[in-house]
Amino acid sequence: MKTHFIEKEIKYIGSQLAPHWIYKNFNIQGDAIVSFIGEVDVKLDEMVDIEDVINNEPIYSKKMVNFIIEMFDCKLEQMVLVQRLFMSIIKEVLEKRGIKTTRRGDDLFYQNRKLSVSIATKSITSCLIHSALNIIKEGAPIKASDLTEMGIKDIEDFAKEIMEEFRVEIEGIKMATYKVRGLY
Repeated sequence: MKTHFIEKEIKYIGSQLAPHWIYKNFNIQGDAIVSFIGEVDVKLDEMVDIEDVINNEPIYSKKMVNFIIEMFDCKLEQMVLVQRLFMSIIKEVLEKRGIKTTRRGDDLFYQNRKLSVSIATKSITSCLIHSALNIIKEGAPIKASDLTEMGIKDIEDFAKEIMEEFRVEIEGIKMATYKVRGLY
């Protein structure tokens, strides 16, 4: 699992959740997680979450820290499990900083206000996750919380810590599969 923080701001519009987007744009091949900061504005025609489309709930945030994960050789159900693991890792990183959040499925809440967005999907070649946390909640179409009100100012370091914890966890899972003897 490779990790990379992208220095330039990128406006996330949904089209980045695509097979080989990480490879084509950052020359990182294979299982990877990247992070970047930017506005998030996902219109209904780019939405992957059909429930959000049916409910006419586009996604908008003035500024978020985004994570895109791409993994090969997996099924969608496995990727949803990875997504839940990823959100739990973010929750743990926040708790290490003394910030209590609640996780419900793939969503994180701070003081009963939504902090995150997250979706897992499958492409023809890989499985993908987009998760993001509000840095600035102004303009969000729902009751939202943000990292700024939590006192997190070092967004790049915060994102790198999350990615490293995720990398260690995924590699530990793989190692756990390599060390066991199969049963007959």
